[in-house]
Amino acid sequence: MDNYIVSARKYRPQTFDSVVGQSSLTTTLKNAISSGRLAHAYLFCGPRGVGKTTCARIFAKTINCMNPHENGEACDECESCKAFNEQRSLNIQELDAASNNSVEDIKQLMEQTRIPPQIGKYKVFIIDEVHMLSSQAFNAFLKTLEEPPAYVVFILATTEKHKILPTIISRCQVYDFNPMEATDIIEHLEYVAKNENIEYEPEALNVIAQKANGGMRDALSIFDQVVSFTKGKVTYKDTISDLNVLDYEYYFKLTEAFLSNRIPDVLLVFDEVLSRGFDASHFMDGLGRHFRDLLVSRDESTLPLLKVGQSMRERYKTQAAKCAPKFLFKALKLCNNCEINYRASNNKRFLVEVTLIQLAQVTDEKSDEGSGRQPTQIIKPIFTQQPDAKQQVIEAVQEQPKSAAPHRSPIVAETKRNSIPTIKGLGAIPGVSLKQAVKENAAEPVRNNQNTSQNVAVVQEDHVVTEQDVNVCWREYTNSLPQAQSALAGRMKAMQIKSLDDNNEELEVVVNNTIAEKDLRTAMPSILLFLRRKLANSKLNITIRVRENTDQPQAFTRPEKFASMVKKNPALGQLKDFFDLEFC
Repeated sequence: MDNYIVSARKYRPQTFDSVVGQSSLTTTLKNAISSGRLAHAYLFCGPRGVGKTTCARIFAKTINCMNPHENGEACDECESCKAFNEQRSLNIQELDAASNNSVEDIKQLMEQTRIPPQIGKYKVFIIDEVHMLSSQAFNAFLKTLEEPPAYVVFILATTEKHKILPTIISRCQVYDFNPMEATDIIEHLEYVAKNENIEYEPEALNVIAQKANGGMRDALSIFDQVVSFTKGKVTYKDTISDLNVLDYEYYFKLTEAFLSNRIPDVLLVFDEVLSRGFDASHFMDGLGRHFRDLLVSRDESTLPLLKVGQSMRERYKTQAAKCAPKFLFKALKLCNNCEINYRASNNKRFLVEVTLIQLAQVTDEKSDEGSGRQPTQIIKPIFTQQPDAKQQVIEAVQEQPKSAAPHRSPIVAETKRNSIPTIKGLGAIPGVSLKQAVKENAAEPVRNNQNTSQNVAVVQEDHVVTEQDVNVCWREYTNSLPQAQSALAGRMKAMQIKSLDDNNEELEVVVNNTIAEKDLRTAMPSILLFLRRKLANSKLNITIRVRENTDQPQAFTRPEKFASMVKKNPALGQLKDFFDLEFC
């Protein structure tokens, strides 16, 4: 059996023209060689697998070529080029700084700079992963790097430019390598597949290019892995199975369900995704990128931003034509809100499901589409309510005799609903703005003019509350505050509501200073609205009182502390007088 060579090594570029995705940098290096404007030190920066070390080797080979071409490429025929191709050239020295990062290693390298080249013009030292050098090694390298012999060229390569000393960077010409475009990676993979007589599907190569995340070496390594799995026939289905990638068919299917308002289908698809072992966070990240790709596919001017193959590009354009811009704006906003709140949520699946339900209701004709900048946060009932839950509560109140005692807790009525409730009446749903919920509740009597008289009857029925009920709802309000108001929430959690009358309708809260009073007074209208609606008592009122200095513990001096102790035990005073003690 012939010795197998992986694609990343077998198809490693040997000339500047064969380097993929770095045309601007290779052109600059070729022009520098042809014009003879060579620096004594270069720094190649960029992510892994984008061609830094490869370009360094090609550069070292070309500047030592005895008969270079006019376009700046090496001839591959002279003795220097042959020695390089056969890996026996003594003019090119490579040092792996990850394993040779001590001062002694750098000193040995400096000793080799004293030996001039035997063949060619320059002696090139390539130091890979140069950021791994120790501080002492960097300092030992500084003088030689600044003024090396005329025949010495240093090429430093690194993936972490920020870890290199500024004094090193200032002595080098810096070249920043960019991640590869997906289209460039796909074209190169097609070239490799044709040379190796491997059958492939364009969608499979697109998945590999996306998985590589801009690195050609990673793409070729993944390609070899998939070829081994598929036995030489690379299909899309086998590729996503081998790489454990979520099929983008799910996102196309979900988008169709969103546009058709099919909520049950959306929840079933999400459950299938979870059953296959995919994380809900990765699922939402992919869904957000899908909506982004649909948005850029709507306009020919932004279509180049879509980093996919030609076949997938046409499919995105077809589905993007069905999506209104307002739908995509709202969908992106909802996905972004879900990702922001995902880590802090205690029930992550519920958070994602709420987001999916909202997405499926964006295009509902009965919903208020708004401006498109801020998505409507109302979740409408998924299933038909027969009869209406609010109407049941109103009828129950009207049927009560006048002498009957009022209900202890109005929240019980909401727990008896058989359908999924709206945001109205709920304390806090992850990812849903409390301000928006209050705004919708405030506008409710206007939208339901036909039930105005019945609503008034419910409001007039003020329920009896206890001091404990108020404190429970107070804690519930603090827990629903967003992260931006965490300071206010922390102060409110330490407060205790006290009742000033027998009916527990006149309440008082004590704050420590005027700053806390100002912040609490600003939020008080929202707090009262929440408590009155939650406890169904429109007479609730809270007074804010600043704690007096006498209410707070005071700091005593040492003589005052001792005088207090003497009152409790007179023998301490006698002891002080007997030994003639003084306070220090």
